[in-house]
Amino acid sequence: MEEHGDDQYCFQDGNSSCRKDSLSTYIYITLYIFFSLISVVTVFLNLLVIISISHFKHLHTPTNLLILSLAVSDLLVGLIVIPAITVAILEPCWVLGEYFCALLIYVTYTCTSISLGNLVLISIDRYVAVCDPLMYFSRITTNRMSYFFNSFINPIIYALFYPWFKVTAKRILTLNLGHG
Repeated sequence: MEEHGDDQYCFQDGNSSCRKDSLSTYIYITLYIFFSLISVVTVFLNLLVIISISHFKHLHTPTNLLILSLAVSDLLVGLIVIPAITVAILEPCWVLGEYFCALLIYVTYTCTSISLGNLVLISIDRYVAVCDPLMYFSRITTNRMSYFFNSFINPIIYALFYPWFKVTAKRILTLNLGHG
């Protein structure tokens, strides 16, 4: 094996540590600025949607409640997922420990899954509105949507109906992050 005397390792005490691969300062700063702007724009625009739908009473329709739920889940993606994943990708060494790593994986999968689940619900809502417009207002009501989202039922749906979610949650809770 080749030995490089000037190599820097993530943890100098251990021989099994990975080498620090550093980006040029210009690329490093550019990527941080780019992902920070994406995060800020995501948060700002989703806050705009949340405030608009929440403030104006005439926007309280079943479809807009679905859009509100999507905006809240995307707000969490912009506040939590994008910054955390940016740090995890751009930093050469993970110094926050295995528990925070497991928590990051769990939160990332949960936030993005809830966002995708909201997109599926919006698709179902639009399907019912287009295919059966005369029965739409009797099937999809504001009260039904309010009860559905106020009870935070999305994570429960994912836990019950998606086997990969169960396996991932079990691995994270037991810190068994291996593949297979």
